[in-house]
This record gives sequence, structure tokens and C-alpha cells, in this order.
Amino acid sequence: MIRSHALRVFVAVADCGNIRDAAKALGRTVSAVSMTLKQLESELGAPLFETDRKHTLTVLGQEVRKLARELLREHDRTTERIAAIAAGREGALRIAAVPSVAAQLLPPVLTEMLEVHSGIQIELLDTDSTSMHTLVETGEVELGIGGEPHARSDLHFIPLFHDPFRLVCRKDHPLARAATPLKQADLQEHQLISNKSTTGFYDLEHSGPHQASTLSARNVISLLALVRAGAGATILPALATRTIDGDLRALALDDPAARRTVGFVLRRNGNPSPICAAFQNRFLDLIRSTEIAPSGEVAQPLIWPGRLA
Repeated sequence: MIRSHALRVFVAVADCGNIRDAAKALGRTVSAVSMTLKQLESELGAPLFETDRKHTLTVLGQEVRKLARELLREHDRTTERIAAIAAGREGALRIAAVPSVAAQLLPPVLTEMLEVHSGIQIELLDTDSTSMHTLVETGEVELGIGGEPHARSDLHFIPLFHDPFRLVCRKDHPLARAATPLKQADLQEHQLISNKSTTGFYDLEHSGPHQASTLSARNVISLLALVRAGAGATILPALATRTIDGDLRALALDDPAARRTVGFVLRRNGNPSPICAAFQNRFLDLIRSTEIAPSGEVAQPLIWPGRLA
């Protein structure tokens, strides 16, 4: 097999017209360059130069130089791309995130990454935590951001921050005038619109005869539209209420357990790609430098694999 190094030495000698100048350009000794040429000619079974002075190529040498230049150019382009992918400067990344994270937190991180690394491609899917877990587990996306998966799943969860739940209602709703955080009993006589984000904390479909919900929606936009239309109030993570308009109110709940923990979700035995690791580190920087949850409930300590520190 002809080594690319041998072809590189040959092209340098052919371009310089002598071994001494080629050795200087390559940073090699004259004897090392001479030996490499002899080995290459031996492997080819024919001379590449007309004389020992190496200033005139044979017909074979002319053809080999032409083909070697093309091969080395492609070789260099390929190795540069491999290095760029390994360093996270190129590559593709697919992420699934819960809608509030996708809308409120990811835009500045993704924009910065695309500005710094113009060779990367990122696809973002916004979905609920259950669907996100499935996408990560099946390998359709490399990284998920959202709630914690089931303990028996083949997924690894890295908690990042706590996001408390809020009651969202119209500004003319009776609860909107509450001066203190709302207790569970305060909600009993009011129509609540259920959604998947509160499952396990405020299960509005099976919470009792007075609080049971007869209306449910999955999409935050639909939920807020229903609240705005007077169909009832709903409970959402605080992150999802950051941009609600002046017609609505987001009220605190008097329940320390009424919060979700948001984190990274990856396949348990997988190693993240360099571009995925770069993204995770940038997202961590965002969390460390800003107040993510309105209450400042950042999970401590951050659980983070040492290989990505």
C-alpha cells in the first residue's frame, strides 16, 4: 500500500527539483527524503525521475505527481473535516426539548453556536417530556431537555434546575386577586384545564369532585387561548409563563413539591458527540450565568459527567 506520506515527499521533491530543498521544506533530513523516494519507486517497480539529481520526471513520474496532488488535496480536506467534527466545529445535532425550554432558553444558545461554528447543523424538536424520552431512547435525537424519565428506562438524567408551577388565569378571575401563594384548597371551586406538564403534582383529571377537569389541552398556545377565552384556569411551569400578556396572571402556589426538575436526557451507555458536548457546555454556561427559574431554584449541585467538564 502506498502511504500518503511517501506521495507527499515525492510531490515536494518534484516541485522543488532537488532533494535538499524538498527536505528543508518538509522539515526532514536529506537521507530520510532520499530513502522515502527509493522505497516508493521500489513499491511502484519503476523510476519516477530520469536521473539521480531529481530535476526531471519520467513519464510515470509526471502521471504520479498529477494523481498524487489530487489525492493529497482530498486527503487534507478529509482530515481537516475529521478534526473539525472531533472538535465540535462541524457535525449535526438533533435535540428534543419541552416547549418552554425550546422557546425561552434555547434560541440564544443555538444562535451563538451557529455564529461560532458555521459548519454545524442543528435540528430542534419541541415536544412533551414523554415523547422526548422516546425520541432519545430510540436514537432519533441525541439529546433531550425536559423532565426526568422513568427510573427503569435506559436513559441517563442530568438535573439542571427546578421550575415551580404557577396557576395561570385571566386578570378578572376571582383567584387573580389573591395576595398570597395559592393553597390546594383555594382551587377547589374553580374550573381548571388539565395538561401533561403537571402530571404527578397536580393531576387535574383525578383530583376530586370539585377540582376534576373536564377540559384538557397539550399545547401551551392552546391552553393560554382557552384561559384567555374564559374556559378556566390552568397550571403551567413558571418558564412557560414568562411571556404571557397583560390579560393573564401567573400566580405562585403554596406547595414546595409543585415544581418540575428540568435536565439533560441522554442514552445511558452512549457517549455524546463533540458537537453535543459543546452544546451542553454552552447551555450549562447559560444556566450558571442567569436566573433561569423565576424563583431562582437552580438545582445544586449540578450532576455532570467529568468527560464533558
